[in-house]
Amino acid sequence: MSPQTEDIGQPEDIKQIGAQPLPSSDVGEGKRSPKHWLGLAIAVIVVMALLVSGIWSRVKARTALNVETAQSALTAVSVVSPKQTAPADEIILPGNVQPFITSPIYARTNGYLKKWYFDIGAHVKQGQLLAVIETPEVDQQLQQARSNLLTAQANLELASITKTRYQGLLKSNAVAQQDVDNAVGTFNANKAIVEADKAAVEQYSALVSFEKVYAPFDGVITARNTDIGDLINSGSGGGVKTDLFHVAQPGTLRVYVNVPEEYSQGIKTGMTADLSLAEFPGRTFQGKLVRTADAINLTTRTLLIEVDVANPAGTLLTGSYAEVHLAVPTHVSTFLLPVNTLLFRSEGLRVGIVKDGKVVLTPVTPGHDFGDQIEIVSGLQANDQVIINPPDSIISGQGVQIVQATLPGDIK
Repeated sequence: MSPQTEDIGQPEDIKQIGAQPLPSSDVGEGKRSPKHWLGLAIAVIVVMALLVSGIWSRVKARTALNVETAQSALTAVSVVSPKQTAPADEIILPGNVQPFITSPIYARTNGYLKKWYFDIGAHVKQGQLLAVIETPEVDQQLQQARSNLLTAQANLELASITKTRYQGLLKSNAVAQQDVDNAVGTFNANKAIVEADKAAVEQYSALVSFEKVYAPFDGVITARNTDIGDLINSGSGGGVKTDLFHVAQPGTLRVYVNVPEEYSQGIKTGMTADLSLAEFPGRTFQGKLVRTADAINLTTRTLLIEVDVANPAGTLLTGSYAEVHLAVPTHVSTFLLPVNTLLFRSEGLRVGIVKDGKVVLTPVTPGHDFGDQIEIVSGLQANDQVIINPPDSIISGQGVQIVQATLPGDIK
């Protein structure tokens, strides 16, 4: 083939080549493919996500810092929930232990103590002879009274004979009516004298019988205030009187207790009471409430009650001091709080309660004080959170942060 022919064939090849489409890389700037736009969108989204994430983390950190700063600025407090007490409230009151029967024994006649038979601590029976008193004056007075009685009886017998004789002679008109009347009058006068002398003899006989002093009941001699040779004055006289003996019956003891007025409505006859004494640690003695005074003492504003305690073995001593435990039912239940929760303000007693992170100073009414705890009669709810050891500067509406909470059962 001639060169010319080869030259002529080139244009056709070039045409064939030109007829084929160009690759996408050769497409113009204004005509980009969808894949290009998709990649560009993904890149923008990633950049925006990173940007938003960075901004959000900064905002979150700043918010947390602000919250932490605000929390740090709040006053840290510890709270406790009030402990609800049972409707039956135990009260502990002082009591005086006394014998069921006690009696000072006085002399009923004047004289000198001749002999005594029992000393302190002796157990005596009713009617046992305790002492003998010498009363020579009374003995002489008794003898004189008896002699007077014999004389009066002799005169009465003579007057009786005379009266009978004159009444017989009057029937025959041997004597005047006046003589009969005189005889009758003399008889009646002598009869009255005899009665008076009999009374005198009985009086002095009684005084002589008082020379012997007997035990009035079964009991224990708790005091002997006399000795042989002592001058004894009659207990019924106007001078200084001293009891010879003091006898107490300790088989059953009376314990007298003064109950505060606020608990008086819960005191009922028949209630049981437990006694504890210092000389019997860890031991209690049960008694029964037998009577009350049914009146409030105007001076002490207390109700006097009597608790009887059986003491057959004489374990408890009369005159002892005892603590009486009474379970007094109350109409409403109360709450117990530690005493270090109270705020003493000029407007009254307050406690700080935390509600929604803020302090509410609430007025309360105190009841019985148990030392480390105090009874709150009104002003609290069972679910209240009461601040322990509140600062004096605390006010209502102040924000606080609870750092420790104590359950009601944890109050000691």
